Amino acid sequence: MHSSPPGAARQVSSPVEFAGPRPSADPAGAPDPAHIEARLTDELASMVTGARRRALRDGDRQLDTAHLLHSLMESDPEVRATFDSGPQVARVLGYLVQRSIGYGLRWQGSVEDSGAVPVMTQPGWSPSALTAMEHALRRAAARGEERAAGRDLLAALAADPECRAIEVLTHAGVDAASLADRLREPARHA
Repeated sequence: MHSSPPGAARQVSSPVEFAGPRPSADPAGAPDPAHIEARLTDELASMVTGARRRALRDGDRQLDTAHLLHSLMESDPEVRATFDSGPQVARVLGYLVQRSIGYGLRWQGSVEDSGAVPVMTQPGWSPSALTAMEHALRRAAARGEERAAGRDLLAALAADPECRAIEVLTHAGVDAASLADRLREPARHA
């Protein structure tokens, strides 16, 4: 976590550049989650709904990147195929299910903000989760797709080395930099 003076905008360049139109934002500059969710594949929209339910069940005020990763890993075979092996997937899922009883307890009551973007807030979303969703949409647009898919979101998560999802992956033994490299080329969907 980075700390800045109150009201200060934080900017750190992302290791991956995303092209395409920027999703609409509210007057304060935060992306509109409803606009983002309207531009997801049906599968990814369902995954986001699952992540939101998980956040509520865990007593978290905001959906964060670890919630998104957890739902991606559970629901998207293309995302699971991106990892090195079945045992690696099992380690990641094993670590994620411990969130409500273990490491995730230290995240409760805090806002995930990796410092990768100016702090943007929307009710129910961490700034890092919103940024990941925005990047997933830009990645889809860069390959000419209107809707983002699970692999787009995984690439966006992997592009933010300080988000909670990367913390989970690292603790589970995943080389996050290698994962990000494998995801640099967007997969084309038929």
